[in-house]
Amino acid sequence: MDQQPLLAHLIELRNRLVRIAGVLLVVLLCLVPWAGDVYHLFAKPLMDVLPQNSSMIATEVTAPFFVPLKVTMLVAFLITLPHTLYQIWAFVAPGLYNHEKKLIVPLIVTSVALFMLGMAFAYFAVFPVVFGFMSAHTPEGVAMMTDIDKYLSFALGMFVAFGVTFEVPVIVLVLNRMGIVSLTQLREGRSYVIVGAFVVAAVVTPPDVLSQIMMAIPLWLLYEVGIVMSMLINKEKNHAGPV
Repeated sequence: MDQQPLLAHLIELRNRLVRIAGVLLVVLLCLVPWAGDVYHLFAKPLMDVLPQNSSMIATEVTAPFFVPLKVTMLVAFLITLPHTLYQIWAFVAPGLYNHEKKLIVPLIVTSVALFMLGMAFAYFAVFPVVFGFMSAHTPEGVAMMTDIDKYLSFALGMFVAFGVTFEVPVIVLVLNRMGIVSLTQLREGRSYVIVGAFVVAAVVTPPDVLSQIMMAIPLWLLYEVGIVMSMLINKEKNHAGPV
């Protein structure tokens, strides 16, 4: 008798995962015929700065097939992300209290939006600067022809780095709401965050000052946004308290 609820939850989890995988597979199959175009769009920031007679290369036999497919899978995942989050929410929601539901839904939506915004910032703002810098400083007699698999690894790393960076307001807000850090501590830690932002940028981004600044400055500004959001929510909470 005690195992029945657990079995029911496992069946429900399996059904949700099947739905997630099924929708992802359908979208992926729909995109596969355009995998080459998807990769071309993905590689456009680098292709735009390559010399006229240069191009990207593939050093692995299977890379021309699998690398565009991996990029297409990433795009399919992003397209189906709202459906995936809904399935996760539908599985978790029955076990949450109303006040938890009110908090988690905005946090999830905001987190996803900020992560995608970070990826877009990397693609449209950072990549042209980084690749332009690298192309301009290529030694004479050296042809800049990047391997498509290495470009994929680099781009994914940058997407994750900037996506996580843009999560800073949510992280600050959650830490404050959980009582781990107070608003006073957040304000006092501002100088450490600024230094830390430049250290992180120096480690994550390529070794050019401009791209490092393009990560460090948004990281610091997003930290300030997190402080403002925490202040506003605390004010709202204090006003609602006596009622």
